[in-house]
Amino acid sequence: MRNIYIGDTGTTVQYMQLALKRAGYDVAINGAFTRDTCKALGAFLKEGVGCFVDTSVWLKLLPYLRGYTTHIVTQGESLWSIAEAYDTSLSAIVTANPSVEAANLQAGTRLYVPYAFSLVSEEVAYTSEFTRLIIEGLGVRYPFLVTGSIGKSVMDNELSLIRLGRGATQVSYNASFHANEWITTPVLLKFAEEYAMAYADREPLYGTDSRELFETYSLYLVPMVNPDGVDLVNGVLPEGEYLEQAKKIASKYPSIPYPNGWKANINGVDLNLQFPAGWEQAKEIKFKQGYTSPAPRDYVGEAPVSQPESRAMYDFTKANDFQLILAYHTQGKVIYWKYLDYEPEHSGQIADYFGSVSGYLVEETPYASGHAGYKDWFIKQYNLPGYTIEVGIGENPLNMNQFAPIYEDNKLILLGGMTQIIGKSS
Repeated sequence: MRNIYIGDTGTTVQYMQLALKRAGYDVAINGAFTRDTCKALGAFLKEGVGCFVDTSVWLKLLPYLRGYTTHIVTQGESLWSIAEAYDTSLSAIVTANPSVEAANLQAGTRLYVPYAFSLVSEEVAYTSEFTRLIIEGLGVRYPFLVTGSIGKSVMDNELSLIRLGRGATQVSYNASFHANEWITTPVLLKFAEEYAMAYADREPLYGTDSRELFETYSLYLVPMVNPDGVDLVNGVLPEGEYLEQAKKIASKYPSIPYPNGWKANINGVDLNLQFPAGWEQAKEIKFKQGYTSPAPRDYVGEAPVSQPESRAMYDFTKANDFQLILAYHTQGKVIYWKYLDYEPEHSGQIADYFGSVSGYLVEETPYASGHAGYKDWFIKQYNLPGYTIEVGIGENPLNMNQFAPIYEDNKLILLGGMTQIIGKSS
């Protein structure tokens, strides 16, 4: 996280305010580093000052973004007393520390102590760093959850991966192919948290046995396919050559708002026009529309899977055996389910189910945007169900005030990506 000072505004200020609020201070999460925020920060630091945040201050704030801290056990302490001291639950500590015996707690033992709040925030913008912090926190809170990476972006950002479950049937969901559609990232992260919490507590997940899901399915989530582009849109891309390159690209397309209209990766290539399913047709369509060189949106690139992010998704998919994929985008409240005349078995029925539980329209992809997408390639390559889910409504990037209804609309789609395949396969 970069240094911030009183008078600064933006996403990084939001993260500082979120940490303070989670630590118990009355702070508005508005992205403006005001005197009120300064006062709360000073109280948090207990030093009477707090009008700037440097590396030393971030070290104190970051546990409230990761959602956990560490504790070294002293003589006479118990898991119960430690939970009480941190105002968290005994079960959360036990889940995060599966090798620790509560009845035989040894002094000097290092414990992970999850805080009581939900980790996935519904109040702030998402960036690559914040997403990584959340995934780290989920991995600590729920050690049965597997985290990793499928590759790296142009700027060497990890393309993070979460896996839940150990079943033989694999499915995969992804989000934030497009930079200004970053609100889809917390949709997947919240589902991961809800699923992991249900499994840890031996509770059903939206009425379905979470233990059975975990044993039957392996669910792979790629929450942010385009981290560099998301960072550009949300104002945290560092000064340097890539930021200057983006500004130069944007200047050639003055009709597209900058940075809010940016969908592409940092090289100006639309990652969802990068797959070998009608790529030549997509090129012809987009070139006629004027996107003949790197652009904030709709430039297909020099060849299919020529960008590191699209190549990573391609290789990741080829290396696994996914029976269904969901690709999350915004906006329109619509579900696209076909590619040309490809109609995988059961895919229409599953699409209708998704529409029924979400209230979204179910439509065939318009021809002008129906080529070279990840969903298109998956359907063509494997003849298996693939869906583009366009969440929310309005102008991208959607505001986080839409997040709660978006998640409510989509939680049974996210669950149904597993249960509907199981039902159709049995």
